Parts: sequence; C-alpha cells; structure tokens
Amino acid sequence: MSAPATPAITQARRRLKSLGTLGLVGLGLSATYQFTGIGLPCPWRALTGTLCPFCGSTTMGVHLLHLDLAGAWAANPFTFSVGAGVGVAALFWLVEAAGGPGVRLPRWLADQRVWMSALGVIALTFTVYRNL
Repeated sequence: MSAPATPAITQARRRLKSLGTLGLVGLGLSATYQFTGIGLPCPWRALTGTLCPFCGSTTMGVHLLHLDLAGAWAANPFTFSVGAGVGVAALFWLVEAAGGPGVRLPRWLADQRVWMSALGVIALTFTVYRNL
C-alpha cells in the first residue's frame, strides 16, 4: 500500500489534470478547424476589427498538429510562448506528481499576481504592436 499523497503532490496532480483538460479543448478546437474549417470567431475582432492577443491560436494549433513550429510561431508568438512556458511548468509538475522533488520559485516570483500582471502587460504590448 502506498503512502498518502502530500498536499504538494495533490496540487501538482490537480494542475496537471486542469492542464490536460485545457489541452484537450485546444486539440479539439484545432482538429475541428483542421478538418471542417469551422472555428471560434473572436468577439474582440468582431467588435473592433483588431486582433486580440489570442487571435491566431487555433491556426497555431493546426500548425502544431502538423509539427510545424515555425508556422505555429508565425500564427501567434504570444500564445506559443505562453504554451512553451506552461509546458516547462507541466514537466516540473509531472516530476512532483510522481513523487520527485518539487521546484519552488522565490516567494516574490511565486505570487500569481506577479505572473498575471506581467502576462497582462506583455499581452497588451503584443496586441498594440501586432495591430500597428
């Protein structure tokens, strides 16, 4: 009989489960677009005529289905970079969920407000730049 999971292992497993769900949704949207040409319209683009930070993400997903990293980057560098960062985090969570050592960021960097603020500023900068 195995020992009960620690809170850190449980949290890593929850994060992996959430990430897996998000990945399946993205895979489903990209595959649907690939095979039917039907995608989700962007409400921001419909209202303003400009591209939001996520415009091109479905196309990026289609490129990833074909293992075309250059095409995926060209479709949406912001989402591609965020996905790569989340992929690295997923590897750490996978090691921790399997009982390995957990990687801990410095306290100031582990604060979600720091990450969300940085992502917000980067997304806004990217949006302005891509619409110039």
